[in-house]
Amino acid sequence: MTIVGSGDAFGSGGRFQTCIAVGAQTLVDCGATSLTALRQQSREPNEIRTVVLTHLHGDHFGGLPFLILDGQFRRRTEDLTIVGPPGTEDRLKAAMETLYPGSSEVRRRFDVHVLEHTDRRPQRLDDLTVTPYEVRHASGAPAYAVRVQTPDRSIAYSGDTEWTDALLDAADGVDLFLCEGYSPTPIRWHLDLATLAERRDRFNCQELVLTHLSPTALAADLTDWTVAYDGLRL
Repeated sequence: MTIVGSGDAFGSGGRFQTCIAVGAQTLVDCGATSLTALRQQSREPNEIRTVVLTHLHGDHFGGLPFLILDGQFRRRTEDLTIVGPPGTEDRLKAAMETLYPGSSEVRRRFDVHVLEHTDRRPQRLDDLTVTPYEVRHASGAPAYAVRVQTPDRSIAYSGDTEWTDALLDAADGVDLFLCEGYSPTPIRWHLDLATLAERRDRFNCQELVLTHLSPTALAADLTDWTVAYDGLRL
C-alpha cells in the first residue's frame, strides 16, 4: 500500500489530499489533487481499475472527473469501477458537468461502473473484498470507514468521522488501520488525537497510522504515533 496523498482538504503541510493506493490497480479515495500526486510518484492512472470511496467531499472524491477524463484523452480501454456511498453516481455526474460541461455524456472506449455501499455488507471485486462501516461525518450522503481485504493482507481506513465504535469493528484484526487524526482536541465530525489516545488500546489491529492531519495536529507532539506522509509505502 502507498499513501499517495496524506493531507487534509486544504493541503496543510504541503500534502496532497486523500488518496491511498492498494497495489497498482486500486485506490481508496481520490481527492481533487490525486492525479497530480499519482504522476509525481510515477504511478500510471490508466492502470487503476477500482476506486473505493469513503464519502463524497471534494478532498476524497473530487479527483474522479480528472481520472476519468485523463483516461478518455489517453485512450484508456479498461473499465473503471467506483464503489461509494449512495448517491455517488449523481454526485459524480454533477461534478463532471460543473467542471467540464457535457463531459458526463461523452462516449468513451471504457465504461465507468458505479456501485453503492451497504453498511457492513461485503462486496467482492475481483481479488478484493470491500466492507463499509457507517461512521459520523456530514457530507450530504452517508460516510463510511472501509475495510479492504486482499488475498494475503487486510487494511482499514477510517475516512473522516467523529468517534464511533464502528471504527473498532472496521479495524478488528487488520494488518494496518489508517486513521484520521485531524485535531489535537475534539472537533465536530472529525477524529482527534486526545480521543484516539484514550481509546487506542481498544483497537485490535497490527499497526495504526495517522493521516489527514490539520495544521494544529501537525504541530502537536506526535512522538507516540506513526504518521503517514505522501509517498509512504507500507
